[in-house]
Amino acid sequence: MAADWLGSIVSINCGDSLGVYQGRVSAVDQVSQTISLTRPFHNGVKCLVPEVTFRAGDITELKILEIPGPGDNQHFGDLHQTELGPSGVGYQVGINQNGMGKLVKKPASSSSAPQNIPKRMDTKSQDVAVSPQQQQCSKSYVDRHMESLSQSKSFRRRHNSWSSSSRHPNQATPKKSGLKNGQMKNKDDECFGDDIEEIPDTDFDFEGNLALFDKAAVFEEIDTYERRSGTRSRGIPNEKPTRYRHDENILESEPIVYRRITVPHNVSKEFCTDSGLVVPSVSYELHKKLLSVAEKHGLTLERRLEMTGICASQMALTLLGGPNRLNPKNVHQRPTVALLCGPHVKGAQGISCGRHLANHDVQVILFLPNFVKMLESITNELSLFSKTQGQQVSSLKDLPTSPVDLVINCLDCPENAFLRDQPWYKAAVAWANQNRAPVLSIDPPVHEVEQGIDAKWSLALGLPLPLGEHAGRVYLCDIGIPQQVFQEVGINYHSPFGCKFVIPLHSA
Repeated sequence: MAADWLGSIVSINCGDSLGVYQGRVSAVDQVSQTISLTRPFHNGVKCLVPEVTFRAGDITELKILEIPGPGDNQHFGDLHQTELGPSGVGYQVGINQNGMGKLVKKPASSSSAPQNIPKRMDTKSQDVAVSPQQQQCSKSYVDRHMESLSQSKSFRRRHNSWSSSSRHPNQATPKKSGLKNGQMKNKDDECFGDDIEEIPDTDFDFEGNLALFDKAAVFEEIDTYERRSGTRSRGIPNEKPTRYRHDENILESEPIVYRRITVPHNVSKEFCTDSGLVVPSVSYELHKKLLSVAEKHGLTLERRLEMTGICASQMALTLLGGPNRLNPKNVHQRPTVALLCGPHVKGAQGISCGRHLANHDVQVILFLPNFVKMLESITNELSLFSKTQGQQVSSLKDLPTSPVDLVINCLDCPENAFLRDQPWYKAAVAWANQNRAPVLSIDPPVHEVEQGIDAKWSLALGLPLPLGEHAGRVYLCDIGIPQQVFQEVGINYHSPFGCKFVIPLHSA
């Protein structure tokens, strides 16, 4: 009578202390009043032991979920003898004196008895018992893993079936000979020999199973645990990490002081560098006094002209295209620069710039009107310029009619304002406006009236003057004035140039 229930799927309720177990009946002992379940589930979770044994006194309620068909009892009876594991040890559920359940090892009948290898069962016998709690809840991770494994086996069976059916009729099937080949064939049959009719028609629902994972709830649980334990391994949620540029320091340093230059008078206009340093403008009188004190300390006019010429030529070479334009492969495209200079120190600075440009293989055309008496600085610069390949003209008719690459304006000087009324000055301004080439002004003065030539760029020396919109973009060059010279004229100075000699300035 008891053997008729072998293989049945039952649900055993052992009360609140032990919980609910589900599994397939593997043994029923009427003498000791025990029942054993194979592949048991405890409260909907698969047990780690292959078999669990219950005493009749521990069972509160027993429900039969599925009764096996005829002929299956003998199969499950054999299964009971072979599924106890390699050690032949089962497990029995008992209640100790405290009322708590525990698992007691059940010794096998003979430790030296040979162990039979379990035969491959069909798909129906491998079905896992499902508790009512599991039917109401989502599938566990183990169920999803078993389902995906079953589908992969079905794919291999489908692949083997296709391979066998696609073989040519006249092609002989290679025969395996020997014991080793026979063993391999048995293993293949055990792994891939399931019935093709049992292949599931529905594909595995990846999206549905992924939706069962509540990511927000898991992260919230982790954050709650970290806040309670005082550890923040992942950082605060929704907090954006600090990002640094390639030129910023990660380590904290002293607060940055952006106003490092102060002047003794009211500042009418301020500029700032790319790094944010404030550069105030100075009046023409203070700028003139600064150059005079620097000359008294050894920064002579000749040295100042040389520094101005170098800085202005570097800026002009960059505006002309730099290495993309000035290289040996572009000797047929030499840039052309027109220099408009007046008979004063500003004009001498332009001649110095033209000499350096000519030394860098730039075609320079220097315009300087004829005067009976020239300044010594202009005479010296013209003598050096004549040794280059540059061209000097004194008439506007000799200037090119076609547009040039760059026009450098050095016509204006605050101390020679009367030159603006000269015919050659007006003709030079008209030519520059008609040529439509970009204009670079070197050390332009501050005019109360609008300047004749609107510059695209302007280069200031040392400290900028309060230039207006007609000066275009303002750049500042370092002509080598020491810091103590600035302090002597009442300027608290800290160099804003960094690693460069020419820097751009922006209106603050």
